[in-house]
Amino acid sequence: MNGSGSGTGGKARFDDIYDQPDPRAYFRRLAPLEYEIPQRAQGAFRRAAAERGGGTVLDLCCSYGINAALLNHDVTLTELYARYTDPAVGGLTSTELAFRDKEFYAARRRSDAAPVIGLDVAGHALRYAREVGLLDDAFAENLEDAPPSPRLRAAMTDVGLITLTGGGSYLTRRTFAALLAWAGRPVRVSAFVLRTVSYRPIADCLAAYGLRTVSDPSRTYPQRLFTDVEEQRFAVEAVRALGADPTGRESAGRFHTVLYESVPEPLG
Repeated sequence: MNGSGSGTGGKARFDDIYDQPDPRAYFRRLAPLEYEIPQRAQGAFRRAAAERGGGTVLDLCCSYGINAALLNHDVTLTELYARYTDPAVGGLTSTELAFRDKEFYAARRRSDAAPVIGLDVAGHALRYAREVGLLDDAFAENLEDAPPSPRLRAAMTDVGLITLTGGGSYLTRRTFAALLAWAGRPVRVSAFVLRTVSYRPIADCLAAYGLRTVSDPSRTYPQRLFTDVEEQRFAVEAVRALGADPTGRESAGRFHTVLYESVPEPLG
């Protein structure tokens, strides 16, 4: 499905750019829409990673490892847009680009970098993220349809933080339950979720695993511009149906998200 097609409940989808051999098409398509939520999440994820109490970070719906790039490297999303939309890289093969990217990220690696693994259905994107050093491991699995593989179950034993910026409209409690059932240490979850969907079913699932979810609905984070008036109409109606006010947010032309932080309840 391409970007002009409707997705879940009227939200456009960009399936054709999420599983390319490299991220150039992803950045070219999303640049005009000012897709910005990974940059908005950078500070929150760094704080959560610092507070996770050890263990690995698992990024859900990680695609090309953008969240891992921003978490672990001295780089901004604006710089990544400039890098991957630069005509100078347009003629490179994916192999040539990956070679340059590996050096690029290695030179900007932070001293406090956390181990990151990624979960996504996009195998090509995952291979890119691993090849250039953004992900320590990657899992091309759909936990909405099938249980986690033995390898993913083993990896979950060391996960201390789960992050999410781009899958709240498509993931359900099934994915989170499948992961947390194999957790080997206390896990916290940091998720930026569009205001067009309810996070309550997932929060209820997390509560069953001892996690308390907090959020501040009055503080929102813009995700991107709408693709067209139909998508905006869908968003405005969905937000109102959930009891929120789209004024100044969705009504002004952008999807907005809310940050949900879920942390282990103290014992006793």
